[in-house]
Amino acid sequence: MIAAAMSAMVVSAGALAWGAFERNSPLFGSVLRRLPTHDPVVALTFDDGPNPDATPAILDVLGEEGVAATFFLLGRHADRWPGLAGRVAAEGHAVANHGYHHRKLVWRSPRYVRDDIALGAAAVERATHRRPRLFRAPHGHRSPWVTPLARAAGQRTVGWTLGVWDSDRPGTHAIADRVIRAADCGAIVLLHDGDGYDPLGDRMQTARALPLIIRGLRERGFSFATLPLA
Repeated sequence: MIAAAMSAMVVSAGALAWGAFERNSPLFGSVLRRLPTHDPVVALTFDDGPNPDATPAILDVLGEEGVAATFFLLGRHADRWPGLAGRVAAEGHAVANHGYHHRKLVWRSPRYVRDDIALGAAAVERATHRRPRLFRAPHGHRSPWVTPLARAAGQRTVGWTLGVWDSDRPGTHAIADRVIRAADCGAIVLLHDGDGYDPLGDRMQTARALPLIIRGLRERGFSFATLPLA
């Protein structure tokens, strides 16, 4: 009996950890993890911006290449650089909510989570004049109440198909190669135009990798889309 109880506890703990830390786990609610297509289309998404250096450089590349992306704006950074957040929206990109403070929500109370989602959405709307309809939790970590609270606020929770750890700054070509080699049909690609912990954090490797990524994916036959809102 004791062994069976211990085994059940281990299984339960494992399931809870999977639900909390696996960005696409459905255990705590439905998550958009890839585009609903079998065609060679990918969605480029950027977290943690805006950033005064990387975001303009990334927007310049996207504009030159005619590619629309989805930006999960961090509320406190949108408040700090509202003009940059406004530029993201004005240039035809989708704007989404990454919360306000960039805290790991898995450790936070329902009230904190609700307030962080609301503050982030309000900051995005102030800067862009668009109400975000998508939400991505910092690091993809979620407690049982994160997705329901986002849904109650009118925002669909989004994970990602392909993350390439560009935030570790492994080098411009490493970032590009990881995306180009691993992208598949319908992939949601996670990149970063900002640093969730340092407003001035360096994300220029990602900016420099972006033209290589776009060129390499096009050579593989891919086109680009923003995320669906429903």
